[in-house]
Amino acid sequence: MRLSRIEISNFRLLKHFCLDLEDNLSLVIGKNNTGKTSILTCLEKLVIQSESKAISFEDFNVDLKFLLQKILSDEDEIGSEQDYSPLGIELKLYINYSSSDDLSMISPLIMSLDPDDNTVVLSFEYKISFEKLTEMKSDYRTEAEKFDNKPDLFLKEKLPDYFGSIARKSLLYSDHSQFIDLRKERINLRDILSIQLISAKRSVTNKQNDKTLSNQTSSLYKQVDEFEEQEEASDEFKHELRKTDGKLSGIYQKMFAGIIKKVNKFGGISPNDTDLKIASTLQHRELLEGNTTVMYAQQQHDLPEHYNGLGYMNLISMIFEIEMLMSRLRRSVKEKPAAINLLFIEEPEAHTHPQMQYVFINNIKTLLKENRLREDGLEIHLQSVITTHSSHIVSESCFDDIKYLKKSAQAQQVDAKNLKDLEKAYSADDDPDKDKALKRAYRFLKQYLTLNRAELFFADKAIFIEGDTERIILPAMMKKIDQEEPCGDEEQPLLSQNISIVEVGAHSQTFEKFIDFIGIKSLVITDIDSNKEVPDEKDPEKTKRDKCRPSDTDASQTSNASLKFFFGTKDLDFYKNLALEDKSLRKSEDGTGWQQSADGLLKIVYQVEEDGYYARSYEDAFFSLNRSILSVGHEAFPSLVKKHLDAFTSDTIDPYDFADSAVGSKPSLAIEILLNSETNEVGEKFSNWQVPLYIKEGLLWLRQNSL
Repeated sequence: MRLSRIEISNFRLLKHFCLDLEDNLSLVIGKNNTGKTSILTCLEKLVIQSESKAISFEDFNVDLKFLLQKILSDEDEIGSEQDYSPLGIELKLYINYSSSDDLSMISPLIMSLDPDDNTVVLSFEYKISFEKLTEMKSDYRTEAEKFDNKPDLFLKEKLPDYFGSIARKSLLYSDHSQFIDLRKERINLRDILSIQLISAKRSVTNKQNDKTLSNQTSSLYKQVDEFEEQEEASDEFKHELRKTDGKLSGIYQKMFAGIIKKVNKFGGISPNDTDLKIASTLQHRELLEGNTTVMYAQQQHDLPEHYNGLGYMNLISMIFEIEMLMSRLRRSVKEKPAAINLLFIEEPEAHTHPQMQYVFINNIKTLLKENRLREDGLEIHLQSVITTHSSHIVSESCFDDIKYLKKSAQAQQVDAKNLKDLEKAYSADDDPDKDKALKRAYRFLKQYLTLNRAELFFADKAIFIEGDTERIILPAMMKKIDQEEPCGDEEQPLLSQNISIVEVGAHSQTFEKFIDFIGIKSLVITDIDSNKEVPDEKDPEKTKRDKCRPSDTDASQTSNASLKFFFGTKDLDFYKNLALEDKSLRKSEDGTGWQQSADGLLKIVYQVEEDGYYARSYEDAFFSLNRSILSVGHEAFPSLVKKHLDAFTSDTIDPYDFADSAVGSKPSLAIEILLNSETNEVGEKFSNWQVPLYIKEGLLWLRQNSL
């Protein structure tokens, strides 16, 4: 039995939100403000329903807020009750079960006799009826002036008066209009569902007066004692307390003898009546509170907990808290655990360095598995959900466990995607050869993303480049463009944006399904790789491709695999004549390829004619614009072959030949360019070289907030 799906409607950004859960661990990731915390908060407010977590008007989705305000301020009547669908927030939990499960806890919720129907749907609704909506509209008309004729102020104050309590229902899976009211049927939700949360707002600090860990030891003991675990150690503790009580009682009699004598004398107590005593009554549960201290042993010295770093304290605190929450989920041996047990851990990476994050995610499954087993041999089924911003945690996680949350650019809502669904996209059942190639590409993508570039999941925009050269020098180019090209009213500097730079070699097409899947604005910077067809010396009847300048009269095609994949042609003239706006692409309607679209989220840029010269590669384009920076000589640019450098600076070879023969190490060349960069009199860095036009055009497009 497991919780397979969470659906949330109209709660904050979660307008029409669905999250599929894995059997054991689900890792929920996404950028800030994509609703990760809202999922937990919605469960707290609708399922757990603590008094401090009451639903407020601010919890409503933006569209629902506007609709309610419009209804109140509108002069027209609401309409008929027959056409009305209750407005508000709804949470649905889908529980799947099988014939091998213990169904005793959920049997009162099973409504269908269909053997193929193995789903129970729990619904939690905070909605307003037609009658209450009509009453609310009438009351607002009466009190509008009191609230400055602002319906939002009225709703913030009066909301609970009209929405009432949260309805708990079990819905028929095939027809949600049929349901069982859990309150009316007196069905205890606690038997069905148990949820425990570890919030990101943990109280761990390393201030001297902080005793978070020490206080947790008291809570741990209370939890262990309550559920009768570690009974032998607990009994020993209580036995020693009773012995201490006897000794302390004798001491107390001596300490308080004087006051007891006065009480007996002036209090009217007869010697034959009860004798007044001061006795020791140490309470085992309260004794640890404030009287235990977590210490760190270091070189035979015990140091207090606040002497250690926040990262270790946070990690230890989480382990303590997990132990407490798991005790609650397991429950006492006298009590049956809930049918569904959920543990949420929010942002475990807080205060921890990358290595500790690796350790946490690699061990958390084992820790949770060990905590499922009770002393009586009963093992509870546990599902865990971890939310994170950490690319380090993602890189060490199982790819299929990951749930990617993305905020829709067109609407105020969030969508959740299962990364394991990507595998379906990388398949072609109708073509075995293509299917094999796609599956190989998918395996590469999984390995690459988890080992190298997990930060892509948290980026707002991405740049796909070919290699180390671009990676090293691209940030400087971004800085230079920000300096030379002032931002528009709705733009931010490139280096102030959350942009991930990814090296993909000449294989950006391998990432095309992933680019579409995560839906972020992406720029591919590649080479035009012009070629010409020449006779094959080994077989005169055949031809082969030779690289050449794009401007050569016999240059006819590109060898760039990415260009051919995305644009569907190898014709060189097509690329040479393509306008900048026509280099933007979006996924085709049938999802099988890409098509040119001015508002596409993907743009591919390559060399263009600049100052009368057409380059073939990045180095070719850079050298054609920046001959002067190389004039400082070979000592400043040792990665360049001296004889070719001398020939280029004396203008006896062109940039194409120089790029082809002079570069010994491309990454070293990029570093040397940065080392020899200068700052001009107005403080602009990298002022003694220029950015090739095609890269500049691409980065300016990426800098825009709109597609």
